[in-house]
Amino acid sequence: MRVLLIVALLAQLMATSAPAQTYAPSTPLPRTTSIPALRAFATQREIEERFKLGLDAGARSDWRDAAGEFERIVALNPAEPKGSTAQYDLAIAYANLQRNDEAARALHAALARDPEFLAAMANLISIDIARGDLREARKIADRYVALDPDSARALYSRGIVALQTGDAAAAREDFGKLLHANPSYAIAHYDLALAEERLGRFAAAERELQTALELAPTYARARFALGVVFLREGQQTAARSAFARATLDASGDPALQNIASAMRDSIKTP
Repeated sequence: MRVLLIVALLAQLMATSAPAQTYAPSTPLPRTTSIPALRAFATQREIEERFKLGLDAGARSDWRDAAGEFERIVALNPAEPKGSTAQYDLAIAYANLQRNDEAARALHAALARDPEFLAAMANLISIDIARGDLREARKIADRYVALDPDSARALYSRGIVALQTGDAAAAREDFGKLLHANPSYAIAHYDLALAEERLGRFAAAERELQTALELAPTYARARFALGVVFLREGQQTAARSAFARATLDASGDPALQNIASAMRDSIKTP
């Protein structure tokens, strides 16, 4: 089972400058004059070189060039694990180019080669949500949790899909399991609060949002959600205060800032 890759961190690490080096392929030089063997050696060298070029292009956010390199690798049909890795890297490039249908196909191809490729599952869930294919997203999320039931990423992914499909009870269960092992995960407290609020459990929602804000005091979306819960509970003054604070904390999110400001101004307090 592969270790889950965090794409943004990988790109950041790859972007770190390093001294120029002469490329040295890992494929050993063949001790033969056989034409088929030499051809296979040349193909392997090309695959290795194109992986390097594709990853370098991704590190500088040149996703068009990255996609071209990985498309060529896929066409060369390398053996595992390079075959599924090339499909995965191609999907990441496609996703960054907003070519989500093609990204989904590449991730399916990666999973066909390596059915336990967890990073491919995690990214396919995100892409399926973006594409609006929530049925498949839930199917992949169930498969992900079955393979790695204690994974925070697996539980979080399935919880998000459950929220998207209106299954608040299932979302509550997954976020609860995640937080039992990872209680300092502020965003999961926020998402659990959304599930609790949709189930009409306002006191529990308020508690989760307060916890999220203790962990991340400037978490504007959690502050806004707390204002909504206060309104549900009839706490007008507390709600207005929460919306006012969310207006300040959402300075980097104009849409949220505007709605928080409108909600603040709509509440008339004594």
